[in-house]
Amino acid sequence: MSNSATFKVKIEKLPRHVAIIMDGNGRWAKLHGRPRIHGHQKGVERAREACEVALELGITVLSLYAFSTENWSRPPGEVEFLMALLEEYLTKELPIMMDKEIRLHPIGRLKDLPVTTQKKVKEAMEATKGNARLTLNLALNYGGRAELVDAFKDMAKLLKEGKLSPHDIEEATVNRFLYTKAQPFPDLLIRTSGELRISNFLLWQTAYTELYFTSTLWPDFDRSEFIKALLEYQKRERRFGGLGY
Repeated sequence: MSNSATFKVKIEKLPRHVAIIMDGNGRWAKLHGRPRIHGHQKGVERAREACEVALELGITVLSLYAFSTENWSRPPGEVEFLMALLEEYLTKELPIMMDKEIRLHPIGRLKDLPVTTQKKVKEAMEATKGNARLTLNLALNYGGRAELVDAFKDMAKLLKEGKLSPHDIEEATVNRFLYTKAQPFPDLLIRTSGELRISNFLLWQTAYTELYFTSTLWPDFDRSEFIKALLEYQKRERRFGGLGY
């Protein structure tokens, strides 16, 4: 698909929030006869390109699943490389995030990341907190179930302190304790690499999210592939449990 497809996108029907499960880096590297780390490096380039497309079209929130709570089971050398790659990415991209007004909002159990990685993440988060053009949710040591457990623990603490009543707990209450509080829920969830599951990503938030699955591996998910997903989204009729007529 050529870049001219961009002009077919209806700006008034764009999703406000797009979430992406960036899958397939390892398989891409294997197909090209390269080490897995090369696939991760290529994947970083696609993450940058996804941000560019979001900025160009006016999408206001982009959530990228970078490292899950389950990813710690990977070989130690690969995990170390991923953390180093993240630190390098944040260092290089910070000036761009400032120039493009991108706010970095990491989501996940950040306290379990290596100390040096935590430092880089917090520095970038603090530096970009005033930016308002695009919010980039970077999921690091993230799990949807873990997010809900953390939310319930925080609510339980307030209940114990008498600052929250059981009668006051509604869906909106839970929303306030999520990592993504105050953000719109994802309108579109994209998963690359041909897998047909959401892998513990934004479980609460994606209750009515439109799902888009593609066999394209993440390192090949370029601008045209992103536009293709958006065009497919714009064909959907979102009823949220109601009638469409």
